[in-house]
Amino acid sequence: MTKRALISVSDKTNIVEFAKGLEKHGFEIISTGGTFTYLKNNGVACISIEDVTHFPEILEGRVKTLHPKIHGGLLSKRGNELHNKHVAENNIEYIDLVCVNLYPFEATVKKEGVSEEEIIENIDIGGPSMLRSAAKNFNDVAVVTDIRDYDRILNELENGGITLATRRSLAIKVFNTTASYDAAIANYFNKADNLVPEKLTLSYILEDTLRYGENPHQKAYHYVQDNNESYALQNAVQLHGKEMSYNNIQDASAALDILAEFDEIACVAVKHMNPCGVAIGKDVFEAYSRAYEADPVSIFGGIVAVNGVVDKATAEKMHSIFLEIILAVDYEDEALEILTKKKNLRIYKLSEKNNNHEQQIKSVRGGILVQDFNSALAENYEVVTDKQPTKEQMTDLEFGLKIVKHVKSNAIVVVKNGQTLGIGAGQMNRVGSCKIALEQAGALAEGAVLASDAFFPMRDSVDLAAEYNIAAIVQPGGSIRDQESIDACNEKGVAMTFSKIRHFKH
Repeated sequence: MTKRALISVSDKTNIVEFAKGLEKHGFEIISTGGTFTYLKNNGVACISIEDVTHFPEILEGRVKTLHPKIHGGLLSKRGNELHNKHVAENNIEYIDLVCVNLYPFEATVKKEGVSEEEIIENIDIGGPSMLRSAAKNFNDVAVVTDIRDYDRILNELENGGITLATRRSLAIKVFNTTASYDAAIANYFNKADNLVPEKLTLSYILEDTLRYGENPHQKAYHYVQDNNESYALQNAVQLHGKEMSYNNIQDASAALDILAEFDEIACVAVKHMNPCGVAIGKDVFEAYSRAYEADPVSIFGGIVAVNGVVDKATAEKMHSIFLEIILAVDYEDEALEILTKKKNLRIYKLSEKNNNHEQQIKSVRGGILVQDFNSALAENYEVVTDKQPTKEQMTDLEFGLKIVKHVKSNAIVVVKNGQTLGIGAGQMNRVGSCKIALEQAGALAEGAVLASDAFFPMRDSVDLAAEYNIAAIVQPGGSIRDQESIDACNEKGVAMTFSKIRHFKH
């Protein structure tokens, strides 16, 4: 009995070779529209879909495979008496293999200046229908939607036939693929119409199976979205080093979140998802040197991200300590030669910054939380003390806010001349974070500024800052006891500015 394969693909990569391989193993090829023409022109003997259905392609190609002769051939259970009867009565021939990949909906959405009409025309109807029909009947039908599976199919045919285990695994892949495809469509319309859907559908692609999670006894996987988010790790190119771990990915992402705050040359050093040193400079060498000097102890074994080109001098300085990861816009050849001497150092070349930010998703017990990315900095700056901050201090206060919003709350950052001097993170009370940041800064805190992610519930943080001769403070304000902090600043001769926006990061 002749076997039949139906081929209808948007992406025609390797399809001729696959079709000819199927022919070699006794398959008769049915095909549609552009695929039919392409295969015929490349020497594949094809039957057009119209010759099977005896019904023309209509509605500009919207209807061509939605026909009982197609879906009957896919869905009929071989060996089932009733199904056999219906197949015979309706002159339906079995289809034993389906090869379909879908209209490029996601790629179309990303196109510059694309119209919604074009987007809608790239919503595939017949393709998912055939895939789902074939997948449902995997006991009898093989279904292929991934180009990478072509060789797998041909190899099994070479060895006697496509196994049930393979047909089942391919069917599962199909259901995941069609679910992801529908999720992309739903999410496009949700975003276009600014909707909060009652049922949220998310789609991620497996990027890597990791050695383990946060700890060796935890399994872990890295999934990514097919998007154009600024500095997205999946768009970076690894130039050297071993694979990323679960914790590496988290730390790198945290570093890139901070780096995205800056247009001027900046360097961010991160340890355990908190910054340990951040600085700007006239060039990469100066920015890295200042970030290193901010906390030369914590940067050891950390992650460094810079939004410029790493030169030889910077590479030599980086090479002198143990770093896990370096992320940069690019590297001079001499710099790479130095850095790659360390076999395990992970070196990444970043994609371009574009200021695109996807929603943030966090798992909680029994569900997820979804929120917008925190792209704000300040609503406006209101000086609330007698003493006014200088122009230079206001620049540093803004720099401090760019950092503090990425530090685990309660968060305090001490800054001077575009360089962090002390960072207090994740304490259960604000004065605890103040103590950590100020003690780290030490004598360098004199004349520096202090940024807080949230308001001061009492004056104790101000009093402590004054002991270290902090010159200016920025905080959102909004406490019923704001006046106590303002009075404390006036007593101590410290300038205080309200930013009017809280930056909790739990």
